[in-house]
Amino acid sequence: MPASSDDSSVDTHGVTTWEPRTLGDRLSVSLHETLASNWRVVVVALAALVLLGQFFVAFGLFATDPFLAVFSAVSVIPALLLVWYIRRQDVDPEPVGTLAVTFVLGGLLASFAALVNTAAGTVFRQIPFIGSILLFFLIVGPGEELVKWLAIRLYAYDRSEFDAVVDGAMYGAAAGLGFASIENVIYITQNALTAIQNEGPVLAATVPTTVARSLAGPGHVLYSAFAGYYLGLAKFNEEHYGPLVVKGIAVAALLHATYNSLSTVLPQVLPMSGLTTFAFIVLWDGALTVVLIRKLRQYRDVVDEHGTASARPQAASTDD
Repeated sequence: MPASSDDSSVDTHGVTTWEPRTLGDRLSVSLHETLASNWRVVVVALAALVLLGQFFVAFGLFATDPFLAVFSAVSVIPALLLVWYIRRQDVDPEPVGTLAVTFVLGGLLASFAALVNTAAGTVFRQIPFIGSILLFFLIVGPGEELVKWLAIRLYAYDRSEFDAVVDGAMYGAAAGLGFASIENVIYITQNALTAIQNEGPVLAATVPTTVARSLAGPGHVLYSAFAGYYLGLAKFNEEHYGPLVVKGIAVAALLHATYNSLSTVLPQVLPMSGLTTFAFIVLWDGALTVVLIRKLRQYRDVVDEHGTASARPQAASTDD
């Protein structure tokens, strides 16, 4: 129980009350104020440091074999085309500058997910058969979709151009493209490095990886576009902000983990060739693209029917 107001002689500091008195207290206050006002800068700086560490080897490989950089760029083309197509569905296309920043943030924050996935993978893959599935549903799906969501929240969310529900899907797609770009570089350079260490042909190791990563990229775009759409709903329905954000990330994570699980399990139980694997990925991404585009077009129909006032509500101030 707190001390009575009559018992003024009793010092309750550090017991039931607290105020900054010591040097350590004052340092704690200063650190809290710095983090609270600059948390975005801190997160981005940490992500950049981690990414630089991960890319140290990649930059060296690019210098000695520029074709690896070319393969990395080529692997992103399908995801880039999907982002372009999604942007064309937007009622009022978002500015390239804000999309570019979101793209960069998606790539930077991919470094966090890579660290967590690698550490968790060494544990979960010790579990026979279901270990990989547990990894996908508990770590990979939620973790990767959370960092892509954070890439939208760090910058684009508070911008004046994020003035419609549908804008969240566009920024989500940009974050997914950035994430996929960095992930592709990591996979391609890792396979090339393995080939070099084993004194094997680098090209033979790089081409299949490039093809595989080019097929995985559109999925990243789609999953984070769904999460972004729900973030847009949350921005203009503030009374339900938390549940909508959770639902968006959960939907994206579930889709992501389901795809990873199916692409891992199906080849083990079915005689799948390269062609059938390609068909599965196209059907999966195609179905999700249809669902997303239908949602975006429904939004556009609302705008056409009711005007911008009802479909594009003004956001409440989000200044920190």
